[in-house]
Amino acid sequence: MTYQTKIIEAGKAIGAAPHWNGIEPESVARMRLQNRFRTGLDIARYTARIMREDMAAYDADPANYTQSLGCWHGFIGQQKMISIKKHFGTTKGRYLYLSGWMVAALRSEFGPLPDQSMHEKTSVPALIEELYTFLRQADARELGMLFRDLDEAHEAGDEMEARRIEHAIDGYETHVVPIVADIDAGFGNAEATYLLARKFIEAGACCIQIENQVSDEKQCGHQDGKVTVPHEDFIAKIRAVRYAFMELGVDDGVIVARTDSLGAGLTKQIAYTQQPGDIGDRYNAFLDCEDVDADELGHGDVLISRNGKLVRPKRLPSNLYQFRAGTGEDRCVMDCVHALENGADLLWIETEKPHIGQIGGMVRRIREVHPTAKLVYNNSPSFNWTLNFRQQVYDVWASEGRDVSAYERARLMSIDYDGTALADEADERIRTFQRDSAREAGIFHHLITLPTYHTAALSTDNLAREYFGEAGMLGYVKAVQREEIRQGIACVKHQNMAGSDIGDDHKEYFAGDAALKAGGADNTMNQFAA
Repeated sequence: MTYQTKIIEAGKAIGAAPHWNGIEPESVARMRLQNRFRTGLDIARYTARIMREDMAAYDADPANYTQSLGCWHGFIGQQKMISIKKHFGTTKGRYLYLSGWMVAALRSEFGPLPDQSMHEKTSVPALIEELYTFLRQADARELGMLFRDLDEAHEAGDEMEARRIEHAIDGYETHVVPIVADIDAGFGNAEATYLLARKFIEAGACCIQIENQVSDEKQCGHQDGKVTVPHEDFIAKIRAVRYAFMELGVDDGVIVARTDSLGAGLTKQIAYTQQPGDIGDRYNAFLDCEDVDADELGHGDVLISRNGKLVRPKRLPSNLYQFRAGTGEDRCVMDCVHALENGADLLWIETEKPHIGQIGGMVRRIREVHPTAKLVYNNSPSFNWTLNFRQQVYDVWASEGRDVSAYERARLMSIDYDGTALADEADERIRTFQRDSAREAGIFHHLITLPTYHTAALSTDNLAREYFGEAGMLGYVKAVQREEIRQGIACVKHQNMAGSDIGDDHKEYFAGDAALKAGGADNTMNQFAA
């Protein structure tokens, strides 16, 4: 529906009412355009379609991979999408990631917490709603600026410019994009997962990521002590999320099934099994067991039947059972195959390093069963990217017989190696990692979980050093404000970003000439007009 047809539509509604004096059809049309998404479910349905289209485009050509950056506040998410539109002209293929780690570390009322699902679970859907509130405000702000430009064109009698602006209004691209939202291990049983998933979706989430760790033993994917659950338990939670999507009418909602099995050597339960080769039996086959004679049984020992004989699973004092060493990749592949067969759309394999060969090897095995299997991958700040890739290049060079005597493998992070041929090749591999792994390792979506956590810390450290040091106020002006102006960062006009101009527009709609507006001649934001 075009700008003009929206005005006509509003005019009909106003004309049918007997006493709506002073309600202008064009003002109503503008407010409706600035509030395109009325509910979170509107957003979830809209973004689910986008994500499904992007998945199909990736299947046709892996060069069509997608990306996102993690965020912990609505303002951070808003600024990312505004920046993407400014630099690239479109938000196509760029999403937002909502990290449970960042919610725990930065949004819990308990204070900073580790990534162990101890934070309030309702804080996650609250952040989804907050993110979309800020993204919708970004739409309202940009459209409001177009409306002002349109008024100026009409006042100047420049109808060609007015038509150009109306065309821009009709083709306006929203800042609202898919959010990949982290539900951790579901915060309880399958019913708890379903109830929380509903909150996610009602807030606007079209994509929910869930992991196969034990909910009450959950650990960060890049720390030790991870404990997985049998497949049937995890599948029940995947189904719970799918039911939540379908109940709310988001039938094409996306589920990301994450496996932490590569780094998880423990399970809390022995899986239920009825016959050899069933899903429980295949899970139990990875348990580290030992043969035992009847006279060797200890008090409270647990035995299972394997290949017609009784064996004793190795059990820790924590009452956890351990898997055989070296089975992580096999368990990851089995996890992924079962997840795709039971309602998951995308996979997430949590790894200990960013290595295309390792990831691609597992994906090729999964694709023997599910040819279109594709991954969401965590380009994590928990990896030392510089050291990992320098060591990868070192190992490749050594295997090729090249001279690496000038390098000490354990010290490759050192600044001494910056600018060397090895460091340059490592940096090039980092630069092309997302493109190469999308092609060679089946990665559809690349994300960085905690980028704004680290950038906020780095920029604050730099500002504090300058401002509280010899530079004083110049530390802020030179490093922050002057760069905002030179780079065209919208936030230099922070009143405008906070909605001051939108409020002025509304005051004029509501009060006409009597409106007391903030954007007059004495507004200091006018200093940034140039």
